[in-house]
Amino acid sequence: MIKLPSGININNLIDDIRIFSWQAADILIYYSKLLENSDDKGSILKNNNEEDPVTLADLKVNELIIKGINEKYKNANWDILSEENVKISSKIFDIKTDWIWVLDPLDGTKDFIQGTGNYAMHLALNFKQKPYIGFVLIPDKNQLWISDGKKTWCEKRDGSKYEPILLRNRNLHEMTLVTSKNHGNEILKNLIQKINFCKVQKMGSIGCKIASIVNGESDIYICLSLPGKSSPKDWDFAGPDSILKAAGGAITNLDNQELSYGKGSFEQGGIIVATNDKKTHGSICIEIKEIIQKHRIYPL
Repeated sequence: MIKLPSGININNLIDDIRIFSWQAADILIYYSKLLENSDDKGSILKNNNEEDPVTLADLKVNELIIKGINEKYKNANWDILSEENVKISSKIFDIKTDWIWVLDPLDGTKDFIQGTGNYAMHLALNFKQKPYIGFVLIPDKNQLWISDGKKTWCEKRDGSKYEPILLRNRNLHEMTLVTSKNHGNEILKNLIQKINFCKVQKMGSIGCKIASIVNGESDIYICLSLPGKSSPKDWDFAGPDSILKAAGGAITNLDNQELSYGKGSFEQGGIIVATNDKKTHGSICIEIKEIIQKHRIYPL
């Protein structure tokens, strides 16, 4: 049984992160509304990188969450890995620490700028490079998904809660795939066509995609990174990983190995598969691998 750092109660910790999360929602909603006015975009966008944009909302939420955790838990034996801080320096935290918070203050920044609502905040507390508890906040849907390491549930701002709805016992061709709206590539498109899913939905933010699986709106997500190209990072997957696994789903590489966090590059490359049923996940991965090999879609 995993024990939190000395003196920390998991229920109190979740209560605190819940407060910080809804404060973050206020920030994200505020800036998303400002972005509707083209005159405000210049002041909100903090760089000119179309592939990896940063907004003032990213920075404000980053500051809020890190400050909140550090002030509330001054003596806790953990560290914080944040996407925004890594962009400044990768040496600002101890990667060998057993307990590490992994934060993406705004996942789906392109969708945030485009005004689709498919953006999220991810936060997970990793223990020995595996997510233990996690949070995925989707402000536009009034959803805060929480995992306490044993179970997953969703809360609305008014405190009302509901349980996951995972649609199980479907074969690969009966599944609804949720895939990237802004990060697709031709190899992934080819794989999707060869599998011939029942339905394909496009959506930004990995958190939103995984929440759609946990909420019964889709069944499977496939992430395919091209060799030598950019890959998703730890902060893209840690929070969503936590809520999916505790709900009874699974997220692994194509060889059915759990994701490993805390590598020097923070990259989660190759092919990653997330499904709604851990019992059938392995066989789904095998079937996808056989399709890839048969049609020589991707180097394995």
